[in-house]
Amino acid sequence: MSGGLTGKVALVTGSSKGIGRAIALGFAEAGASVCLVARSKKDLDKVLSASPESLNLIAFQADVTEQDSLQIAFARCAELFGGLDIVVVNAGISTEPRTVEGSDPDSWRQTLETNLFGAYLTAKAAIPHLRQRGGGHIIMLGSGMGHRGMKGSSAYSCSKAGLSMLVKVLAEELREHSINVNELIPGPVDTGFNPAALSTIMASPEGSVEWNKKPEDVVPLALFLAQQPPLGSTGQIHSLMRRIM
Repeated sequence: MSGGLTGKVALVTGSSKGIGRAIALGFAEAGASVCLVARSKKDLDKVLSASPESLNLIAFQADVTEQDSLQIAFARCAELFGGLDIVVVNAGISTEPRTVEGSDPDSWRQTLETNLFGAYLTAKAAIPHLRQRGGGHIIMLGSGMGHRGMKGSSAYSCSKAGLSMLVKVLAEELREHSINVNELIPGPVDTGFNPAALSTIMASPEGSVEWNKKPEDVVPLALFLAQQPPLGSTGQIHSLMRRIM
């Protein structure tokens, strides 16, 4: 990839697997210094050991639902690389498709805790570092399921609907600080994240015309958003789906 992010510093949550891993490596290949953040040290070590030595990568074990560990990861990233320019809010979980009536309240709560509250904590930890840098980018991984209902998806869809509104609110709050905040909707991606949910999407009328992507297919749009100018796109939905609503 080109060196369009040379000199930039990025932090990507949920970057030990799937879309997060692909974006983190894509940013590093484009010249950025990248901090990988995930819950599993073992999985993070696998990413580092399998990556070319030429890439400037470091990894921190942290849970996005735990404020203290997140703040430590952000502080260490900014300390080691001299600042922070780009944050990709990717960490998330899903659940097996279940109706509201048949759902488990603890699982429902955990999905919102990770996907929405975790995104809030990540943004909260990132903002001081981006402001100190004089601006930057927050890219949140959303979902078409957060914009239209689908049977059995209440927890995941509600968490992503809340995240979409968080993007809009943050964009207004951070505009004066030259921090762009956008939602990236990848559409169906084959990551092994939740095979049952992916099968449900692809079997739907909308899914039958969708492009079932690999994680690497999401990287070009993430790079585009990370290279927007200070007065560029903010508070917007950028989607790789043919239809989100």
